[in-house]
Amino acid sequence: MTTVFFYVQHLLGIGHVRRSALIVRALADAGADVSVVYGGFPDTAADFGPARVVQLPPARAADIRFSAVIGETGAAIDDAWKAARTDALIRAFDARPWDVLVTETYPFGRNQFRFELEPLLQRTRDLERPTRNVASVRDILVAKSDAGRRRRMVDTAARWYDLVLVHGDPDIVPLTATLPEATELGGRLQYTGYVTPSAFGPEPPEQDGHGEVVVSVGGGAAGASLLAAAMAAQRSGAARDRRWRLLYGPDTPCDLTSRLRAEAGDGMTVEPARPDFAGLLRRCAVSVSQAGYNTVMDLLAAGCRSVLVPFSAGGETEQAVRADLLAACGLATVVPEQDLTPAALAAAVDRTLEGPMPPSLTYRSDGAAQSARLIMAARADDGGRFPSPSAPL
Repeated sequence: MTTVFFYVQHLLGIGHVRRSALIVRALADAGADVSVVYGGFPDTAADFGPARVVQLPPARAADIRFSAVIGETGAAIDDAWKAARTDALIRAFDARPWDVLVTETYPFGRNQFRFELEPLLQRTRDLERPTRNVASVRDILVAKSDAGRRRRMVDTAARWYDLVLVHGDPDIVPLTATLPEATELGGRLQYTGYVTPSAFGPEPPEQDGHGEVVVSVGGGAAGASLLAAAMAAQRSGAARDRRWRLLYGPDTPCDLTSRLRAEAGDGMTVEPARPDFAGLLRRCAVSVSQAGYNTVMDLLAAGCRSVLVPFSAGGETEQAVRADLLAACGLATVVPEQDLTPAALAAAVDRTLEGPMPPSLTYRSDGAAQSARLIMAARADDGGRFPSPSAPL
């Protein structure tokens, strides 16, 4: 049985966790024995199936601008915290032999956690029977204007990793669109297709979703301004004959959700994110959301009209790239976050409702199963040589 040590650290949104959970469950379905080493704050919605979950001392971003990384006490992490967490990570890895190590995002992000990941990667090569190292990364990266940082990403991948799994379709957008230097990785770079749920999930109650404006913010950590703008847009008469359904996430501030629920008038429902979200999208008149990986996958599967307000605080560019790509294909209306006002959102909703249904987009959507297949095959391929950490890149 193939043993897999799967490292995932999210800082703000829940998209990284959701995508990782789908891959982990696909690995289990393929017969792998998986341990998930989890560095974020516990998320009860994360379903890793039969995998073991090892909780590290948790960390998250201090705010939506990623001004600092904080631990469980709310204080910024320091050298003592880093040493304790590195020790916990290495002890988890040393608990048993592993065939494959998977790191989610790193080395193409999560640079704040190099302090623990570089010792872990070194450990994998010090073993008499080294693991295969696999990087798991989404299709679009946050743009890095610093050529040195881009260089470090690719050099780290070349030095330590046997395989880089890109969860996308190069015919839609290649990794090189946001990291041109990735061409140097050659055959290590493998596209899996998009990681999407294999089923839509539960069907909503009969009365919910039909002809509605469904507003969602994923986990909700960065969705406060969108929810507030949506409530004001509905009051202004946008899509006045439609019910607006505002779905807040588990990380939406409690004071905001309380205010929204108290102020919701006729024609508006405010409630927590729902497991039947995909069913609501299939029924809605228009979706209003940010442009994260998982949300966009849900939108494409549903084939609904959509307005996207891509998250862009703290120098984030990934969602804007994805939103602009969909808009260029006639699949969405985009309101840049810096231009978000109730009036701008109301106009975008009305304009989208008056427009045609979006065209269909052909793309690979079997990314979880393909990722599992490639991870399992990485262990089976014992004929290759590992790159030496001391070898020139």
